[in-house]
Amino acid sequence: MSTARHGESDVARSAIRKVAVRLVPFVALMFFINYLDRTAIGFAAPNGMNDDLALSAAQFGFASGVFFIGYIILEVPSNLALHRFGARRWLARIMVTWGIVALLFTWVQDFTQLAVLRFLLGVAEAGFFPGAILFLSLWVPARYRSRILALFYLAQPLTTVIGAPLAGVLIQQDGTFFGLEGWRFMFFAVALPAIIVGVIAWFYLADRPADAKWLTKAEQTWLTRELEAEHKSKAPSDGRHPGIRSVFGNGRVWLLSLIYFGFIYGLYTLAFFLPAIIAEFEARFGTTFNVLQEGLITAIPYLPAAVVLYLWSRDATRRGLRTWHIAVPAFAGAVSIPLALFAGSPVLTIAIITVTACAIFAALPNFWTLPTRFLTGVAAAAGIALINTMGNLAGFAAPYITGALFDWTGGYVLPMFVVGGFMLLSGVLMVVLARRGQVDEPPSVAASHADGPTADR
Repeated sequence: MSTARHGESDVARSAIRKVAVRLVPFVALMFFINYLDRTAIGFAAPNGMNDDLALSAAQFGFASGVFFIGYIILEVPSNLALHRFGARRWLARIMVTWGIVALLFTWVQDFTQLAVLRFLLGVAEAGFFPGAILFLSLWVPARYRSRILALFYLAQPLTTVIGAPLAGVLIQQDGTFFGLEGWRFMFFAVALPAIIVGVIAWFYLADRPADAKWLTKAEQTWLTRELEAEHKSKAPSDGRHPGIRSVFGNGRVWLLSLIYFGFIYGLYTLAFFLPAIIAEFEARFGTTFNVLQEGLITAIPYLPAAVVLYLWSRDATRRGLRTWHIAVPAFAGAVSIPLALFAGSPVLTIAIITVTACAIFAALPNFWTLPTRFLTGVAAAAGIALINTMGNLAGFAAPYITGALFDWTGGYVLPMFVVGGFMLLSGVLMVVLARRGQVDEPPSVAASHADGPTADR
């Protein structure tokens, strides 16, 4: 898949292509495993785990969401450690640690153990996602970042496209391996890849272009020069780069944090409760599906979402990022997710949920190009981590509030309207940010997207 454009030098084109081929698929694989491990509980819940552990909807929601509390506590320190020790070591350490914790879910016996392990999984995973975003930003100049992040972000919807049917197949192996119930064997099977890939990452990744033996000297020089020029362009007039304290006092960072909160609230409500909503189709519509069929149905919204993610990000790269690249998906998600509950058939329900999934995934990679426009160095590490921390607050709140409201009302209508409200807030705040002139790229930047680097023509 080409990530460079006509008019660029051969060196620039070759360098970006190599980064896209060599690094992005591997980091995306790491993200794929990461997202599957943290959402596997959503597949296990309606397929034996909730019954075996005697969980209420609120308890399941708490166990799903407490993961993010552990993540939040250590997220900023973890990203700062990545900045200090290097992505290769730190991302590899994170993967092996969370793989070991994820393996322990195989033998969980009650709600307390489940909640403790989910908390520890969050502690183990802390910093992975913002670390991966920061890592890629250290390799790719800003004008290519939307394309590269879109390729990276494809792993998230594809996790469900591939992971949901895979989870169904694993869950059907009830008692086949080691006498484990199907949902326990699923936890076992999805944890092992994290440990294996984490070890490989230690040897495979490089921290910066100058360390990459797979780049030519000319490619290393071009990437290093471009990234250093970008770094210097963000420096204040006094030559001092903003530190951690300035990030916590930056209104733009907090606005971006609130916008991200709304998107992630919608994302994790879908991730954790869509399998349960599908399992309710029998009561609502009189339809019956086996575990594998439920997994395949769960995957349906995410394949179009992957396509829309790529095309939407490609348009943002071609035109230059505009407010509507993020605000329109937010408004579409705000309307569609509660509307799905009033659909009159399983097909229409899934079709509307597909619109929601497309909206969320269209916005996210474009959103993540915003923080690195004005943050660099340790401030970028802290800022990205802070924004993602707010997303993880949503990751805790979404399943817990959704489960509690379901227990209270006996249905998903009110919980889904809450999701729509948070996504509406994200859209409104994007418009507010745009009115301050802090979103749309100027014509000169958009032109550089189309024309490529001027220094190497």
